[in-house]
Amino acid sequence: MLLGAQQEPVRRGSAPPFGPTEVQPAHVPGLTGLLGLAVGVVVVAGLYFGRDVLIPITLAILLSFVLSPIVHALRRLRVPRGPAVFATVLLALGLLGAIGTLVGTQVASLADDAPGYARTIESKLAGARDYATSRLAVFTRDTEKRAEPGRPDADAPVTDAIAGQVREPIPVRVIGDEPNALKVAGDVLAPVLHPFETFVIVLVVAIFILMQQDDLRNRMIRLFGSSDLHRTTIAIDDATSRLSRYFLSQLAVNTAFGVVVGVGLWLIGLPVPAVWGILAGVLRFVPYIGAILGAVLPIAVAAGVDPGWTMVLWVVALFVVTEPIVGYVIEPLLYGHSTGLSPLSVIVAAVFWTWIWGPIGLILSMPLTLCLVVLGRHVPQLEFLDVLLGDRPALSPVESFYQRMLADDPEEALDQAEAIVGERGLTAYYDEVALQGLKLAAADARRGVVDRSRAYQIVDAMLAVVHDLDEHAPEEPEIADPDWAEPGAVTCIAGRGVLDDAVTAMVEQLLRHRGFGVRRITHAEVGRDRIGRLDLSGAKLICLSYLELGGTPGHLRYLVRRLRRAAPHVRIMVGLWPEGEAALTDRQIQQALGADLYVGSLAGAVEAALALAAQPVSEREIA
Repeated sequence: MLLGAQQEPVRRGSAPPFGPTEVQPAHVPGLTGLLGLAVGVVVVAGLYFGRDVLIPITLAILLSFVLSPIVHALRRLRVPRGPAVFATVLLALGLLGAIGTLVGTQVASLADDAPGYARTIESKLAGARDYATSRLAVFTRDTEKRAEPGRPDADAPVTDAIAGQVREPIPVRVIGDEPNALKVAGDVLAPVLHPFETFVIVLVVAIFILMQQDDLRNRMIRLFGSSDLHRTTIAIDDATSRLSRYFLSQLAVNTAFGVVVGVGLWLIGLPVPAVWGILAGVLRFVPYIGAILGAVLPIAVAAGVDPGWTMVLWVVALFVVTEPIVGYVIEPLLYGHSTGLSPLSVIVAAVFWTWIWGPIGLILSMPLTLCLVVLGRHVPQLEFLDVLLGDRPALSPVESFYQRMLADDPEEALDQAEAIVGERGLTAYYDEVALQGLKLAAADARRGVVDRSRAYQIVDAMLAVVHDLDEHAPEEPEIADPDWAEPGAVTCIAGRGVLDDAVTAMVEQLLRHRGFGVRRITHAEVGRDRIGRLDLSGAKLICLSYLELGGTPGHLRYLVRRLRRAAPHVRIMVGLWPEGEAALTDRQIQQALGADLYVGSLAGAVEAALALAAQPVSEREIA
């Protein structure tokens, strides 16, 4: 009686590849939300007022991320942790000392020629000023300032109006305190002592972090995530790998940028090109304005070296060409999505951390924001950080599709559909996105959130999307029997739900492009009073689509009986799209319903129809 065709059960609890099929209702902020807001205000205030303590500690932690790969490499070579840490620190200090020595010697050689460069720049500025004045005179009626009649000359000596005598100016001399040696030394050393003090603190703390790295990790796990070791371990590994990869990639990119700039300035003929290359590489760690700051001094020196403007133009061209190539070609290829930050969040983070911590905050904005995004991805209470700052889409493709259907915007839904169809195919899009989005609509309709008029609007929008996607459907005729290509060979009938019409349209399109002759009819045409007028003489397969079957499928059983009486020798296939529907797996329920085939996906419906069409005629007949 039943056809032994392949059935495609839908697994209970399985989730579609593109995201959840249930939209959680919004929660009204209560005491917990207000408490979270208060905690956020306290944290921001603590970051601002505690910056003198937090900045060195943060720099030390980030420095440990930079040096830890070298320490791990030495550890893999059987070097004990203590010697590995000290060797890494000595290597970093030696590298910094070598760079400092090179910069110092180069700057010292440049100092002798600085007065001549200054005079050249002054002459150029004077020439530019004279040129601007002469050009302005062309568009100005008066080219020189004329004194008003009777106005005294400002340079004339002051004359006593009564005595008629000329008063000589009284000389005045200001005598200041004699300079104190200790005060002069303090004024000279003060700008140097504070950065040196910060550097020492950062270095010492970084050494202790590297020495106690495993112990600190265990303490963090014990403090924040001992109840969920798996999630905490993944979060720590994710943060460590992202930060280390980001720092090493940025170090490599900025070093290469400095080398290219240094070599280019050397070819141009600018003095001490190594200094400018190092300066450009270091300043490029500052987001947005680093490359501009690195170009200012080379351009100024070029203006002082060359009496003309040729060298200045070459230096400007070097930075104008190199920076976009590095920023828009090399960095995206190297970084990719490793940072996980959206472009807008990078700008907002730069503004926020600069306001909190000043210029140091601007430099640290990227790694600090990256840490916040990692926390948001692994801590449910902080998920809003990942939503606000991360680069992952805020809505899944299923939710985005449903939202566009609710907004009656099939054009944007079509843009999304074309992108997914080009990557995964039309059938996968219908099954994994459109069908799941319609399930969301059906769930909202059952809850009373979507009324009937809005449901009809969703169906109309979906039909428009299906119509526009018709050109993307693959033309893959696989029907050997020409009878299956006759019009009406496969009759697709919508269930009694409003949204079933949209699903039926998708089934009809997929079958038609596989070579079937398909006819799509509404549920009203198979009602008790109209099914007698329905012509099913040429039908070989009837496909019913039920997106909203419900808990009592009696209406489906009666519909199958009516179709049996109208077309007793036609196979009936029921598409039960609700996820986890018992009729997809329970043989007793299937026998009670009386259909021949049960499928849970559009791909399964197409495959079942193809399998039935490929069978010999004797095997298709129903006893």
